[in-house]
Amino acid sequence: MDNKELYRIALDATKNSYAPFSGFRVGAALLTKDGRLFTGVNVENSSLGATICAERTACVKAVSEGYREFEAIAVASPGEDAWPCGICRQFLYEFAPDLRVISGKDEDSLKEYRLYELLPEGFRLEEHI
Repeated sequence: MDNKELYRIALDATKNSYAPFSGFRVGAALLTKDGRLFTGVNVENSSLGATICAERTACVKAVSEGYREFEAIAVASPGEDAWPCGICRQFLYEFAPDLRVISGKDEDSLKEYRLYELLPEGFRLEEHI
């Protein structure tokens, strides 16, 4: 699956976002190493600390279905750049330090980084993996 297609799926997911406080709708599309796809959206909460980002939603869905090897994630918000926050970077690093992370304001301005580039020296307890 190419970056534009993955991004379009993430952008389409934003329609299910629950962002009544910020209005910042985010969608994510997480691709497993064997080609399965999991989407996620941000879900805000009146208790702001309970808010969950789209990237973690997608990852939790994948892990709950038995998938732990990831190839790429696209993150999208209509007309905005939407890169993973620090918590999401660390959360994803647990499973895939080499993950391809794709985002941009639209499908024609996409950038791609490896997760380890976005989170140098990420924390991971190797002996528990």
